[in-house]
Amino acid sequence: MIKEKFGRRIRIGTRASPLAVAQATEVASRLAACHGLSIESFEIVRLTTKGDRLNEWPLPDLGVKGLFTQELEERLLTGELDLAVHSCKDVATVLPEGLHISAVLPREDIRDALVSRSGAHFWELPAGAIVGTSSVRRAALVKMHRPDLVIVPFRGLVGTRLQKMTDGFVDATLLAQAGLNRLVLARVATEVLDPRAFPPAPAQGAICIESAKDDRIVGELVSALDDAATADAVRCERAFLRALDGSCRTPIAAYATCHGSEVMLRGMTIEADGSNPIRVVVTGARYANEKIGLSAANCIISRQKELLRKEEISRLPERVD
Repeated sequence: MIKEKFGRRIRIGTRASPLAVAQATEVASRLAACHGLSIESFEIVRLTTKGDRLNEWPLPDLGVKGLFTQELEERLLTGELDLAVHSCKDVATVLPEGLHISAVLPREDIRDALVSRSGAHFWELPAGAIVGTSSVRRAALVKMHRPDLVIVPFRGLVGTRLQKMTDGFVDATLLAQAGLNRLVLARVATEVLDPRAFPPAPAQGAICIESAKDDRIVGELVSALDDAATADAVRCERAFLRALDGSCRTPIAAYATCHGSEVMLRGMTIEADGSNPIRVVVTGARYANEKIGLSAANCIISRQKELLRKEEISRLPERVD
């Protein structure tokens, strides 16, 4: 039995934000149900990460991967935590030596939501309306579709951002619908955006569990929560992101879906100013999910090089005979 193997409370690490704690609590509840344990068998350990401490800084200016996971990972490596729960999109594509993603829960809604103070939908926002976001992907997509809108940096807890919007700091903001659902705030969404126009960040909507590779007891514990279709899709998306060396500075979107034995990845890159969107769709065998992600990234890289060559040629002076 899992309980006897631990002989103590199982320590689940999480960021201290309400959304992160809600996710960790969901994991604890699922584990308790799967293994016939009481919820008291788990201890939720809340930690403040660097990304939380620097919450007034725009994410692109910080430019550091693992902003919301480093402190948790350090404690996994020292044995102070048994497992850590993350929003999968926050997890660096290259993990510290000795750690791995040991389970991915069934995916929530992948879409972005617009929340506007006036109740106006995205295409109804007046020219010059101020949209707050610190996501370079969301900002670039807004600029592509609505260059007449004004983008301003906008960070903080979900509740804080909603209050700032109500107080008039911005006219609208973009949030992950999955986060609103998990906080029981789905009602505040003015509009859930079409993912064809607003493709999600890689791994958006997925909760993952990170643990030590050599901890077989934890591996056995969390394996019951692993959703194979979500895990394969997320691996595909993260491989795409890793191959493009994605970070908070790079507008990258990706969404993979599993259909039987196949996986299909829709990937996109775009310049920060909303120009040069490049889209790819790659389908292949599900067991080769990471290769599919890499193949999609290589298609993007080839097209980026082609665009660069065309720009260089267009800048050449005209030949005078």
